[in-house]
Amino acid sequence: MKRRSLYLSFTFADIRMILDLHTHSVKSDDGRAKVENYCKWIQKKELPLDGFVLTEHRQFDDQSDYRPLEDAYGLTIMKASEVETDYGHVLVFGVNDDLLNAFDFTNVRLPIEMVLEESSKAGAFAAPCHPGRKRVGLFAHYEEKGPIQGVHTVETLNGGSIPGEDELSSNMAETLGYRGFGGSDSHVVSRIGYCATNFPNQRIDDIGQLVGALKAGDFSAISMKEQISS
Repeated sequence: MKRRSLYLSFTFADIRMILDLHTHSVKSDDGRAKVENYCKWIQKKELPLDGFVLTEHRQFDDQSDYRPLEDAYGLTIMKASEVETDYGHVLVFGVNDDLLNAFDFTNVRLPIEMVLEESSKAGAFAAPCHPGRKRVGLFAHYEEKGPIQGVHTVETLNGGSIPGEDELSSNMAETLGYRGFGGSDSHVVSRIGYCATNFPNQRIDDIGQLVGALKAGDFSAISMKEQISS
């Protein structure tokens, strides 16, 4: 069965993993979704998601154990972080002790070059999210201060974008030679899966495998907003 997204036509049978790389739970100060309710919603709506990443704002949740939910719902649930920098918001995948000691995740004015460098040194993967958004997006700062070194991947499809933002993100990424991924940026249950990332011919069961797949670069952003919201 074929379905069409806003930017990509694909056959679900041909896809190895579809992951929503940008979600928020009640652990985030503006999140209203419980993780189990995300799982129930995915199951109820038969969403073609194999898993999702919890990217809580300005923190890394190293306490919560979601393995029982993974087993109960057959999903891969991973944890990452969304930090705030002087060039907008950045998702950090593969957070470890070295990275937690490298900078203060609660700081809302982190130097982006430091975040990118320290993430790379720690074996993590850092990438700006919703870069086409005003004030909190990378490209708004590019207009004022110019591009920076170290950016190679950005979120080109974001489920919370207003008209024009994703188009700007995708066009700028193509111009600058950046790879693009997708995430819903969901803060409520019903938004999960609006945008996601397709990893063809891969199996991703944990954050280490996700970081490896992101570094390998074999992925693409997909939008399922029209199908899910209709």
